[in-house]
Amino acid sequence: MTENGIAGANGTAASPSTVRELQLPEALKLATLAAVFEDLQYVLKCCEHLVAALGSPDAGPVRVATDDALVEALWTGALVGYVRCFSGRTAVLTEADLKELNLDGDVTQFHDMVKKLRDHYASRHTNPRESFTIGAAQSNDGRPNGIAVVSTPRPIVDDTTVRLLGRVAYALSGLVDARMQETQNRVLGAAGKLTPAELAKLRIVHLAAQG
Repeated sequence: MTENGIAGANGTAASPSTVRELQLPEALKLATLAAVFEDLQYVLKCCEHLVAALGSPDAGPVRVATDDALVEALWTGALVGYVRCFSGRTAVLTEADLKELNLDGDVTQFHDMVKKLRDHYASRHTNPRESFTIGAAQSNDGRPNGIAVVSTPRPIVDDTTVRLLGRVAYALSGLVDARMQETQNRVLGAAGKLTPAELAKLRIVHLAAQG
């Protein structure tokens, strides 16, 4: 993608005075591709932060305790973002695309596992962190004298799984980016057929100021 997502006829960055919204079928497809690409970039950022969070030394003078809340938040975000890229509504990525990545290992099996993990961590009904058991505390004579709430923490994600998700997301990013370039050229060709008068009727899109 070029700066600000704008490309000229030769594929180089253009500096427009005015940007008009296109509702052409190819333009809408490009917008969908861009949204999926951004989601994959988000997954990569989550994985990068997770590697750092999980790699903190747990011993020695600079020992840093793993922040379980941070790890869960990042991992949940990565899972949700990744699975969303395969939404049937957008129809951008399918499981067939995984075979084009040429990555080591069974990527399809890993993909299926990620979908199950997404359902687990993003559950609306089940606590993904701990399971709870209720027991009766007994006195020396065997009679119940209290109730114990026993929690069993579930293990957090490991570094290997995070890095594998990152590799898959990175490879998919390249796949989506190539499709974006092709679609962008088609959109530019279609826009080139519009007259200045036709373009003037389209809604103006205000570009965000760059810092």
